[in-house]
Amino acid sequence: MAERAALEELVKLQGERVRGLKQQKASAELIEEEVAKLLKLKAQLGPDESKQKFVLKTPKDFDIAGNFDPMIPDAECLKIMCEILSSLQIGDFLVKVNDRRILDGMFAICGVPDSKFRTICSSVDKLDKVSWEEVKNEMVGEKGLAPEVADRIGDYVQQHGGVSLVEQLLQDPKLSQNKQALEGLRDLKLLFEYLTLFGIDDKISFDLSLARGLDYYTGVIYEAVLLQTPVQAGEEPLGVGSVAAGGRYDGLVGMFDPKGRKVPCVGLSIGVERIFSIVEQRLEALEEKVRTTETQVLVASAQKKLLEERLKLVSELWDAGIKAELLYKKNPKLLNQLQYCEEAGIPLVAIIGEQELKDGVIKLRSVTSREEVDIRREDLVEEIKRRTGQPLCIC
Repeated sequence: MAERAALEELVKLQGERVRGLKQQKASAELIEEEVAKLLKLKAQLGPDESKQKFVLKTPKDFDIAGNFDPMIPDAECLKIMCEILSSLQIGDFLVKVNDRRILDGMFAICGVPDSKFRTICSSVDKLDKVSWEEVKNEMVGEKGLAPEVADRIGDYVQQHGGVSLVEQLLQDPKLSQNKQALEGLRDLKLLFEYLTLFGIDDKISFDLSLARGLDYYTGVIYEAVLLQTPVQAGEEPLGVGSVAAGGRYDGLVGMFDPKGRKVPCVGLSIGVERIFSIVEQRLEALEEKVRTTETQVLVASAQKKLLEERLKLVSELWDAGIKAELLYKKNPKLLNQLQYCEEAGIPLVAIIGEQELKDGVIKLRSVTSREEVDIRREDLVEEIKRRTGQPLCIC
């Protein structure tokens, strides 16, 4: 028990170190090294027998005989990624794919020592940000790689294309003789066949420079980047990096299985914060405000002592399926209510005043144009739906 407690403390301290490095924005290489230490400690720790056991489940059609085709879920993940990015309408994008087995095989035939595989991998991964000469200088000057080995790596990692490049490398006299690389290339060829059937092969590029720094990837890896478009007036060039990424990590989950069973895994993540920054910058360039609410109309009052009337009206709008709200103050100033709409991006204001109550109308104001019209109360719901594009009631 004492030994386990000591290991748990080490895991906790190492976890805090990893989080601290990420907050400090330390180098990817250093973070990768510390994450590997953390995973090793967790593997040593093993399962806690005092806690409830759990069973790791694999897909129903997976079996050791090899009938499970991992390229099908890999292709499905890429299809999902493309659908998400297309629906967000943030611009044209390209998904770059590679395979860690191809990378490892390439490093081996180029003469990279086994002990330098991961550190050289992290250098290659920078090729989307800096030139090959800078990457080569880092490999040779900082990481002690022989110049001729770096040159051989450069011949490969500067290539990108589609399935034709995969077929070309399958005929490469050196790469095709490496077992790992050959497995990866054969899987990528099959993956491209599925991507063609899914209708997204034109969005995918086989890029030998794609490395993905995390050590737990075991097969196909991918990341999506926005294609550079001409900068519009008021816009700065976007430099957010990848907006989605993922890959296959068959060995990760099994580390936590007491019996060490192989659990095939593939997944993807979307860079939500990066996508938000893109959307916000483009809206700012167009001088449009970012809406912080889905509210369609604010129920406002023009004079004091009209809280009950505001509550009645907002209830009527809610019952009609309209997204409405009101300020919680009993007697808010009209100007403050209008300013709130402008700041929150609420498009319409339904204003109640003493005269409107006498006349049986509601003053409907457009926040952007500031145009105001009197609408009969019984017609208000239909008018709001018309202006907000909601389906009208057919009675």
